[in-house]
Amino acid sequence: MKSIELVIAGMQCEGCVNRIKNVLSTIKGITTYDISLTDKKLLLTVKNVKTIDEVIAKITNLGFVVSK
Repeated sequence: MKSIELVIAGMQCEGCVNRIKNVLSTIKGITTYDISLTDKKLLLTVKNVKTIDEVIAKITNLGFVVSK
């Protein structure tokens, strides 16, 4: 398993957090995640490193800017 912290620019409200949570629920291979609206961060534990790329792509498709 691999843990990573991602910074998500553009999150402004709980609606943004909920949109991201909905996308994360569709991705297989995510063990745990925690989103901090205050810190604009996503702490993620995945089974496979390839899953991280999928997470970044799907969150970017929502209109947010994701960085490692």
